[in-house]
Amino acid sequence: MAFDNIRLEKGMYREAGKSFTQVLEHLDPSEGYKGSALEGTDAFQRQLKRFGIRCKGPASDCVEKFFRTSDSAVLFPEYIARTVRQGMEEDSILSSLVATTTTIDAMDYRSVYSEPAEEDIRLARVTEGAQIPATRIATSDHLIPLYKRGRMLVASYEALRFQKLDLFSVILRQIGNHIQQMHVADAVQVLTDGDGNDNAAEVFSVGTAPMGGDAGTLSYDRLVEFWSQFDPYTMNTLVVSPQCLPDILKLVQMQDAAAGLNFHGTGKLVTPMGAQLLRTCAVTDSGLFIGLDNRYALEMVQAGEVSVEYDKLIDRQLERAAITSISGFAKICTEACKVLKI
Repeated sequence: MAFDNIRLEKGMYREAGKSFTQVLEHLDPSEGYKGSALEGTDAFQRQLKRFGIRCKGPASDCVEKFFRTSDSAVLFPEYIARTVRQGMEEDSILSSLVATTTTIDAMDYRSVYSEPAEEDIRLARVTEGAQIPATRIATSDHLIPLYKRGRMLVASYEALRFQKLDLFSVILRQIGNHIQQMHVADAVQVLTDGDGNDNAAEVFSVGTAPMGGDAGTLSYDRLVEFWSQFDPYTMNTLVVSPQCLPDILKLVQMQDAAAGLNFHGTGKLVTPMGAQLLRTCAVTDSGLFIGLDNRYALEMVQAGEVSVEYDKLIDRQLERAAITSISGFAKICTEACKVLKI
């Protein structure tokens, strides 16, 4: 088959605008395997099969299996990148915060935003010959900063050569999880403070109009009042610190028998007003509640996918290699995110 005869070289990582897998797919299209035993695999997975490399399970191979030939060694950086991405996606709340993701080929990015006035939101009747209300879309005044987040993988080939790939994958997934936590912290900061374009979230304080109650005290009434501030948006996501979460779950209204049964049976948290309740250490203020309509609030901007220093991994067999991800965040609709402070 075609995948058995592909010459692999590290230059395949350098093709502009293409990932390693995309280069492989061009040489060995997956469409050609429909109806065969390899249907459903991609070009990289077929290369693992070519060299008999098992990455998962008790019967997984050792790390040294990648380095038995010069061709198979080229696959190692892609294996690391894929496993790190898997760790980034596991139990991550980032997908619940982001409305859209934009991938760019640069370090500078200027987003667009739309903030219609209240009269523009109403779909008023338009009489014959009258002007149709317009929604203005403009570019942001300031560039969206992109930050490189990552971890340095430090190990010698001798230290890992006899380790099972299944175990090594656990370490790589943990690295991916740490990188994603950094991205979540960046996202939370942009939601609250804005992206540098004078679009910080509006803050509502308990005890200060239009919020009732006493400062420093959380009640179900205050959550309802906060929820009501989102019209015409919907507060479908509520982000809190781990210290705040018990305060919400201990509210009498959150201890309904049927809701509690669902929590004990499925592990799904009871949520106020149907909003998805997310906890993260990225919210450092224990008295802060971030509400948002995740369909309109935030854009994630990334410069490519997870990057791995392939030269060091292939030629020097590990040593020190950086695993990095470059991304930033931009506010789309400022009014789609608000903050409650108790």
